[in-house]
Amino acid sequence: MTDIKIMALGGVRENGKNFYLVEVNDSIFILDAGLKYPENEQLGVDVIIPNLDYLIDNKKRVRGIFLTHGHADAIGALPYLLTNVKAPVFGSELTIELAKLVVKNNDATKKFHNFHVVDAETEIEFKDALVSFFKTTHSIPESLGIVVGTKEGNIVYTGDFKFDQAASKLYQTDLARIAEVGREGVLALLSDSANADSNVQIASEAEVGVEMEQIISNWEGRIIVAAVASNLVRIQQVFDSAANNGRRVVLTGFDVENIVRTAIRLKKLSVVDEKLIVKPKDMHKFEDHELIILETGRMSEPLNGLRKIAVGRHRYVEIKDGDLVYIVTTPTVSKEAVVAQVENLIYKAGGNVRLITQDLRVSGHANGRDLQLMINLLKPKYLFPVQGEYRELAAHADLALEIGMFPENIYIMKRGDIMVYGQDGFVHEGAVPAGDVMIDGNAIGDVGNIVLRDRKVLSEDGIFIVALTVNKKEKKIISKARINTRGFVYVKKSRDILRESADIVNNAVENYLAQDTFDWSELKSLVRDEIGKFLFDQTKRRPAILPVVMEVR
Repeated sequence: MTDIKIMALGGVRENGKNFYLVEVNDSIFILDAGLKYPENEQLGVDVIIPNLDYLIDNKKRVRGIFLTHGHADAIGALPYLLTNVKAPVFGSELTIELAKLVVKNNDATKKFHNFHVVDAETEIEFKDALVSFFKTTHSIPESLGIVVGTKEGNIVYTGDFKFDQAASKLYQTDLARIAEVGREGVLALLSDSANADSNVQIASEAEVGVEMEQIISNWEGRIIVAAVASNLVRIQQVFDSAANNGRRVVLTGFDVENIVRTAIRLKKLSVVDEKLIVKPKDMHKFEDHELIILETGRMSEPLNGLRKIAVGRHRYVEIKDGDLVYIVTTPTVSKEAVVAQVENLIYKAGGNVRLITQDLRVSGHANGRDLQLMINLLKPKYLFPVQGEYRELAAHADLALEIGMFPENIYIMKRGDIMVYGQDGFVHEGAVPAGDVMIDGNAIGDVGNIVLRDRKVLSEDGIFIVALTVNKKEKKIISKARINTRGFVYVKKSRDILRESADIVNNAVENYLAQDTFDWSELKSLVRDEIGKFLFDQTKRRPAILPVVMEVR
């Protein structure tokens, strides 16, 4: 029997960070290499990737990295993976070009060139498996599902997908090819679950295009459209509506300009006239009714960009009376509060807000009925719901039960789980490291829970710095305690607290110096404890306390 293992380093019990491994005998096939963006409490963190230790330790066994599409949740972790694992990368033409943009922006990988363009007709023969592909529909052109063919049957990974019968040619699903893969025999299906808990019919992109056209044509002032930079189907609709209504499109971000220029060059985006796109510095040359400003935010996070626009901190744009902010992205549940806050800020600044989700159910992911259709087409023996929070994975499992799959053939994995195929199906046999690795600037992995906790304390209660100088030999204080605070209390109204704090520090240090023993860390800990108790009694707050004790020799 062929030795088969399936693992998820990310993408299960969470949104984003798709990163799956299929091991066939001695070969490792990586399916997507994605990241996710931080939650609100992960202060200062730019992006999050999976722990890659297992792949680094087994890099000689990695046969290839196979990408389903060009969104960050599928390609964003590539630079961090390729730094240590120099495996060939496979994807469609657009996906590979976007992957190259991500990789060349990282100093450690900018010289990597082992990219290979594939399409739905491609088959790649490896020693232990035959890898092939099929076309799917998502919010970006040339999305592909991946088939890892083994002697025990096909292992299929759908990537992010939906079914849209009105999709244009670049976005169409190849239903016949999917059915053919099913007839060949599917051992295991790893299927997108991000919209599994909904059976509401998703609007077709044709319907979305009509809706956007109506909103844009009926607005007389300036329009700011908030979208994800790599959602090319939505950007195409913006361009089409702008051309139909005599408007120009302003691209405000470096990310979106790179993506748009790449897509235009590859003819995956069509623009009737290059003059349709205007640089931010040239906005003043046009009347408000002639402009659509496309705001995608840094790292494709449009809500943060809108917040900056609303409070006047954006590099190019400020809200003014008569502006319409049209949010054409579908925020996750965790972002609903952020959307409400941003919406409020925009109205306070004099703008108006409209969300595409007010009238349409919009998603790039299959609903429950579509997921059942995928299962019926492929007829897998085993199902692994992936890409989604636990509730979505569980909903996907319930959908599979409805159409006759056995519960013992459905596996909801945890990150890192090793699922090994044997006579009795897939069995859980241990786990590999698969925790979150947080990226902050150029720092990789040095921001952990302790750092985040300290940042949270600083953001909520501020910092309290106490500095003094002692003579260790003579056992006396040379320069008495001086207090500095930031973000803790308003100094002018809290002089008594600060004065008492200094006295407490001086007394505590004098008592400590009177002892026979001396230890710097013990002294600082004593100062921290004494001040911490006093400040909490007085203010019911716990600032970060930083004792600075200097020595005079």
